[in-house]
Amino acid sequence: MDRDFLQRAIDLASAGVARGEGGPFGALIVCGGQVIAEGWNRVVACTDPTAHAEIVAIRAACARLERFKLDGCILYTSSEPCPMCLSAAYWAGVQRIVFASPRAAAAAIGFCDDDLYCELALPQEARSIPTQHLPLPGSDAPLRAWSDNPDRVKY
Repeated sequence: MDRDFLQRAIDLASAGVARGEGGPFGALIVCGGQVIAEGWNRVVACTDPTAHAEIVAIRAACARLERFKLDGCILYTSSEPCPMCLSAAYWAGVQRIVFASPRAAAAAIGFCDDDLYCELALPQEARSIPTQHLPLPGSDAPLRAWSDNPDRVKY
């Protein structure tokens, strides 16, 4: 079944390219052998840099299943997930990720996945976007309030 689902992700990528909605990427979420959600890159169509195929599919799957964890679900994607999409898959708790093209193939046509993976491995002070820690009095109050709330939803 992996091959069939992965082919569907590739077909979604091709359809997205034909629509001109974004980059050449497609993804789907499968649970119990059933397609729960599909997505293709919609960065251009939505003017949203986070509208990657995997993010679109994860959001749709969570909405359909009415939960923020995708336990028991598999993410099929036409290309190796970028750091953002990989992180989203981990946050969603997918069981497995299956991809077709390696990230080097995306990098070869101008997508900066390799650059981002390298950038994230650097210490904050060495990254290309300056990042500054500026502690403020009381900045941890929301963290404590959430932690102290016995009714909080852990995730």
